[in-house]
Amino acid sequence: MLYVVAWPVLGEADDTALRRLRAQYHPREADLIGPHFTLVFGAALDREPALRAVLVGLGQRPFWFMIERIVRSDLYLYAEPSDGAAELTGLHEALNPVAGSEPFEPHITLGLFQRAAEAEQVARIVGRQHLPMTGRVEELALLRRDGDTLATLATFPLAP
Repeated sequence: MLYVVAWPVLGEADDTALRRLRAQYHPREADLIGPHFTLVFGAALDREPALRAVLVGLGQRPFWFMIERIVRSDLYLYAEPSDGAAELTGLHEALNPVAGSEPFEPHITLGLFQRAAEAEQVARIVGRQHLPMTGRVEELALLRRDGDTLATLATFPLAP
């Protein structure tokens, strides 16, 4: 399966906080990949040439984002950007010409919980302790996942 992610550039304290949260509450994925915004999720391998073509031709400039809230959706815990959400959505739409079954909500996954109440409790604590966070997106990466391994096929700096 193929993925395209936007790597957030964060201050050291914010990056450390997100990595620790993922390690604690989403350890299976945290060992595989650090904090990121997923723009293409689980595309077929035969989409690689088309994805590369779109990534090479993107006219998106680097942009700032701000995370002001931590939200719970079912059993997941997400950090959602306010500023920068429109840019992430635009990138998602450029890379996914056919809309998915669910609307795209840009986010960084922080955790997966057994119970929704636990996720809600952690969301409140994390929000009080770590927000707001600001960062910048300067590059995208095309990734290939085979089971429990993840390989970077190419990186694409956003146009200056």
